[in-house]
Amino acid sequence: MDSAALQKYLLRLFERHDVELDADEDGWLVTDDDFPAIRAEWHEGAAGEPGRLDIDVVLSEERRIEESFAGIGGGEAGCRDALHAFEQNAFHLLLAACWYVTDDRKMRIAAWDIGVRTWDVFIGPFNARGTAADAVTIPAEALAAVEATLKREALTPELHWVRLVHSQVAEGDSRSEASLDNEPWTAGTLALTAVAWPQNSDYSARCFMLLDVRDY
Repeated sequence: MDSAALQKYLLRLFERHDVELDADEDGWLVTDDDFPAIRAEWHEGAAGEPGRLDIDVVLSEERRIEESFAGIGGGEAGCRDALHAFEQNAFHLLLAACWYVTDDRKMRIAAWDIGVRTWDVFIGPFNARGTAADAVTIPAEALAAVEATLKREALTPELHWVRLVHSQVAEGDSRSEASLDNEPWTAGTLALTAVAWPQNSDYSARCFMLLDVRDY
């Protein structure tokens, strides 16, 4: 799927949620000629490998959310698979935190005290993909451990975003990764690694969340 088709797809996706964005010639969708702006780019995978959908959301001149989603299948089918993963994992959270259109059926919304401030936290589902994904139960302590770790962070009073990923193969090899504002987040990775994840299955699990300081 080329950039023009992706731009049209995103434009219609936002329109279905009553958000009108303006398309520019570089593939971006902008909000009233300003930020936030969003763009999608599809990268076809090598033979037999998944492709990759990159989603960029520009919040300001200095800050940008960067998310990527694997697409299983070749050509347009792979791209649509990645777009589906984007809609499942991140779209509704971005819509809530950046465009202020909130559907609480698509996420969990919490209020956390971090430091001296209260934060609105938008937590997406912890979705599993892979051959055994349907049989995987995500441990409740995964998000609890991340919450406890985040509450020890010194966050600047602005929007922040967290990506959590755990992958497992049946032979027992596993890997956890966490990032905060696009950067590797060592404390979050250690918190995920300490969780008792389901074994003897091939799957990957992913969660996205956004934290926005509450205005008074």
